Amino acid sequence: MVSSQHEAMHHLLRKDPGVFARTIRDLGLPFPDPVDVSLLPTDLTEIGPLERRVDTLLRIETQEDVILLLVEAQRRHDKSKRGSWAYYLAHLYAKYNIEPVLLIICEDADTAAWATGPFTIGPPLWTSLTVHPLVFGPHNVPAVTDLDTATKDVPLATLSAITHVNDSAIGAIMEPLAAALRTLDEEDRRIFAELTELGLGDSPAANIWRQLMAVDLSFFRSETSQRLRAEGAAQGKAEGKAEGKAEGKAEAILDVLAQRRIAVPAEARDRITACTDHVQLTTWLGRAITIETITDLFD
Repeated sequence: MVSSQHEAMHHLLRKDPGVFARTIRDLGLPFPDPVDVSLLPTDLTEIGPLERRVDTLLRIETQEDVILLLVEAQRRHDKSKRGSWAYYLAHLYAKYNIEPVLLIICEDADTAAWATGPFTIGPPLWTSLTVHPLVFGPHNVPAVTDLDTATKDVPLATLSAITHVNDSAIGAIMEPLAAALRTLDEEDRRIFAELTELGLGDSPAANIWRQLMAVDLSFFRSETSQRLRAEGAAQGKAEGKAEGKAEGKAEAILDVLAQRRIAVPAEARDRITACTDHVQLTTWLGRAITIETITDLFD
């Protein structure tokens, strides 16, 4: 079954394929900026009962060359990929006569190290085929933690959040990304906010992101933000906007702590809910995803 995280990464590359070129340049592998991108059919099934379907297939044309970019999201080790990835590359080259590149996107370093391969096909005495994927993961996608970089390249900041979802730095990545979204037009803001939510999946970081969007970005239309706004309206329109934002951030902090099963004594809960300093609440919200005890939150 294709997960929401799979979908987010593929839609991100379809929205801005240039993020691929900009990311591999950070790895010291120059790749020209795309001048034309086409989304190709992902069904590679031939006559027969076995279905073969890739996640995303892009035809990327640059000033110098044309390549096929085959994108797969991988969340764990899978022995069957040795054969299916080799099939994808061979079939695509035979069908289009264009050099293919296999890009694997991972969200943890262990899976990324495995996916790098190389994967060989053939007996031990003679290798007939070698598959060498290009892998994006927390080990090589930069952690975008400053506002200037996030503002200049929102797609890269979004990819950074998705690939670093399990890292301790995720809170520091999401805050500048949320701020950078305000510089975009309404449609792009909505798209990248939704892609980030999908990409974070069911992680604790996803809850922080939903709360950030619900209290700070009126354009966000996720199910979570709609529910929060509806609940806020039911409690009475008399509550001030600033007070509502503070309450939303306080609730987000408590939700994350509850998901991570960190004990919150009554005194600490009262301190969080009574706080009206948005800067302080945002700091606590970022810490909530990485701390080990409630004391760490206030330190």
